[in-house]
Amino acid sequence: MTQKVAVLGTGKIGEALLSGMIRGGWKPEDLLVTARRPERADELRARHGVTPVTNAEAAEAAGTLILTVKPQDMGHLLDELAPHLAAHHLIISGAAGIPTSFFEDRLATGTPVVRVMTNTPALVDEAMSVISGGSHATAEHLAHAEAIFGAVGKTLRVPESQQDACTALSGSGPAYFFYLVEAMTDAGILLGLPRDKAHDLIVQSAIGAATMLRDSGEHPVRLRENVTSPAGTTINAIRELENHGVRAALIAALEAARDRSRELASGTKD
Repeated sequence: MTQKVAVLGTGKIGEALLSGMIRGGWKPEDLLVTARRPERADELRARHGVTPVTNAEAAEAAGTLILTVKPQDMGHLLDELAPHLAAHHLIISGAAGIPTSFFEDRLATGTPVVRVMTNTPALVDEAMSVISGGSHATAEHLAHAEAIFGAVGKTLRVPESQQDACTALSGSGPAYFFYLVEAMTDAGILLGLPRDKAHDLIVQSAIGAATMLRDSGEHPVRLRENVTSPAGTTINAIRELENHGVRAALIAALEAARDRSRELASGTKD
């Protein structure tokens, strides 16, 4: 699929996707963007050489539309796009919690829709993008979405029924790690370290641990046990984490994120 691609609602993630696609071989002249503010559109044109258009113009000119607006704005955007779309368009949604049926019910019969949940490490080409096809999406459509999002990290296909769980784990996941680094940095200050040194120690430890998880093939329990000596410092720290219910809190937090994703889909809350 080599037709033009339009990114609608080009915020930070949308721009990261544009940049990654260009580095991956897409020609800037084949990429269209929309933005709410004219100055933002001009900025994208100057920075990436892409063409700013209106939403209607994007639908008329592009074969693939990537919708990156906020979930609460998606219905209004579809109302604007629907008169200009036909079943040959591929719609890729990056909105949390909104199922492919939401789009299929509002667009021409047979319109293929692919749902993607990516995350903010797309800004550094380390995204985890989870991809699910709607009822009219073919293997070619899914492969096209994988090629686009593969430009900014890894991709994984899952059944759409697992999307809310994936949103909780990887979509929101970076925030949990940032929260953990923030808390551990504060602990380092409490222990007498300057903030910058505590930050560097924790960040490099996190990078090293993540690389080991990715490259070693070892289970995280085994990797943790390799650091945990009998009666040592690590086991004492682990005991305190268990005493304070950190594991249970993490499980509850991810369940809450999963439930909120479901709420967004059902429209029960703003």
